[in-house]
Amino acid sequence: MDAISYERATDVGAAVAAASQPGVVFIGGGTNLLDLMKGGVARPVKLVDITHISGMDRVSALPDGGLRIGALVRNSDAANHAWVRERYPLLSQAFLAGASAQLRNMATVGGNLMQRTRCYYFYDTAFVQCNKRNPGSGCAAIEGNNRIHAILGASPQCIATNPSDMSVALAALDAVVRVTGPRGERAIPFADFHRLAGDRPDLDTTLQQGELITAVDLPPPLFAQHAHYLKVRDRASYAFALVSVAAALQMDGGTVKAARVALGGVAHKPWRATATEQALTGKPLSRDTLQGAAALAVRDAKAYRDNGFKIALAERAIVRAVEQAGGVA
Repeated sequence: MDAISYERATDVGAAVAAASQPGVVFIGGGTNLLDLMKGGVARPVKLVDITHISGMDRVSALPDGGLRIGALVRNSDAANHAWVRERYPLLSQAFLAGASAQLRNMATVGGNLMQRTRCYYFYDTAFVQCNKRNPGSGCAAIEGNNRIHAILGASPQCIATNPSDMSVALAALDAVVRVTGPRGERAIPFADFHRLAGDRPDLDTTLQQGELITAVDLPPPLFAQHAHYLKVRDRASYAFALVSVAAALQMDGGTVKAARVALGGVAHKPWRATATEQALTGKPLSRDTLQGAAALAVRDAKAYRDNGFKIALAERAIVRAVEQAGGVA
């Protein structure tokens, strides 16, 4: 067994100082990290416990009418918070679609953002060929069992997918991730927080060494009336998405005034379907409009041996989710 040291941080500054060296990681709920450690995938040299930092477990209103969700807020608490349910129903639905009630009671918002991408070969250390675990070793999934893998934004280095339901909703809502690190505080637009695999599949986010997620900020609520999170999976519960869609609309009568559409289960990061959003804006929610807009989301999709079905599934899921959001289904 590897030796691991442990430190309990009492404030953000102490946590950042304790995590300044490589191999040091923060631990909150631990629902993903501990699995990775037990499987030998993650081998931290030190754990910095951030669960006793005051103030990071709160949901608070922002002056512009938006909302700040602390990084230590439990997923179940965020899902059921009155402000989240009323102002950001898309996010509440996404939280409740994730994992089990027991896991949601432990998992934190910050930890949810840091979930490692899902891939059979990444999680099984018997497979040496994994660029995410062993950079330069290759990607076993490309020629292997790739039913759950990416169809968008993939690279020859990695075709794993991001597993977070919460993050798909946050991508659609234009959230901002607030972090503090050795160089101070910064705000990361959600589109820039997670990475595509590119030539560095070992990096899932743009966080720098020692940076701690402190909160997620949501802009003023514009999509409270017309939003729907659709998750398509092999089982009705406790399963990761094959394809998920976060759809949010502003409606002017029967016409779409503004649209937000993001996909999960299809890429190394939550995938914002901007072409689909543009195609919906200013149009009525007819089936022809929806099908044409949905096709734009997957026009650059690349299928592998086992996951070609995801292309048609993504198109149909977009149509269904937008119909549900618009109240025409």
